[in-house]
Amino acid sequence: MPSDTSASSTLPTTSYLGLLRNREFAGLFASFTLTVAASTLSGFTLGTLVNHQTRSPFLTAVSMYGATFATVLGALTLMSVADGSRPRRTLVALQWVSLMGVAAQAIPGLPLAARFGLLLVLGFFQSLGTGTRMGLLAEVVPTSAYALARSLMNITSGGMAILGYAIGAVLLRYLSPQEVFVAATALTGVGLVVVATTVRERSIRLTRRPGLRQTWTTNIALFSPSGQRALLLNLWVPNGLIVGCEALFISYAPDHAGALLAAGSAGMLSGDLTVGRLLTADQRRRCAFALRLLLAIPYLLFAIHPPMLMATAAVFIASAGFAATLPLQEQLLALTPDPIRGQVQGVESAGRMTWQGIGAAIAGGVAQHLTPGTAITALAAVSVAITVFSRPFVVRARAVRVETANA
Repeated sequence: MPSDTSASSTLPTTSYLGLLRNREFAGLFASFTLTVAASTLSGFTLGTLVNHQTRSPFLTAVSMYGATFATVLGALTLMSVADGSRPRRTLVALQWVSLMGVAAQAIPGLPLAARFGLLLVLGFFQSLGTGTRMGLLAEVVPTSAYALARSLMNITSGGMAILGYAIGAVLLRYLSPQEVFVAATALTGVGLVVVATTVRERSIRLTRRPGLRQTWTTNIALFSPSGQRALLLNLWVPNGLIVGCEALFISYAPDHAGALLAAGSAGMLSGDLTVGRLLTADQRRRCAFALRLLLAIPYLLFAIHPPMLMATAAVFIASAGFAATLPLQEQLLALTPDPIRGQVQGVESAGRMTWQGIGAAIAGGVAQHLTPGTAITALAAVSVAITVFSRPFVVRARAVRVETANA
């Protein structure tokens, strides 16, 4: 850990309030909150716009999560910039790119092809921004508070998603999609100002020249151990398939999609709050497998086309299972050397987001030929199967971590 973070590490960080007393963490947290709010608002607006124009479940699902396809390009090419010598400058520049991309969506009459192109460009640069932000997070807070900090950010992500979907549904009743995109642009701009004025440059970092070669060298080292591959598989695939289920809500129940999406965000918030704040690291580790099962099993109810109230409750309960990412992220962080934490966390986040896009595309493609309810059920069943069959490899990765710590 760089020595210039020692001052930050001495602040009390055993509670969310203690974390927020750290000015840099508060800045990262606030900018992240505004970015999630803007992304949720613009994503819901674009999905609604595409559904209205095309009536295609596939295009609607991809429009909501299409940006995630490009995140893998960032992970494979330039993710090493997350561990560069000037992360603050990098993060501010990437926030500027996001601002311009969201603003471009507000252009009246923009063709759908151009909107999808913007999604890909934004996804690429957002993946680099996530890696840079999470690399800074690992330096701003001590290792013992990392899970608590990620928990708070995940809770906020869920809360902002609830507000974004709810407010987006209301705004679209009274405003045009272009006007809602303008609101999302304003939120992104405020997030840029916050991060620029609160986060300081990290003065002590290893000076590695970022680029394609450095990115690939680190990625090869990351994917070589079978245990780390198993961790990444469990962080990416089951989550991505369930996000694919969520991507079908607009097609499944157009008049109640906002409620279903908000229920999912509320469940994720509740799960992260419970797991991140109330459980110890050992308790989080023990409940990780059960949480991964919880993430998918309630969606099997969609096979019988349940009443909307039951469907909403099932989505809420299932989404608490997203909290399984916390113990898995802790485990991955423990296996990661300090100098490449930003890139590794960026790759983890980019892969998770990419699988969200893949899940949305798979769900939309299945729903084109079957029904949205059938597609939701099928993806949930596959998620359960992957979680069960990959469990021995995750346990093996945990054993490797313990052996390394004792060595």
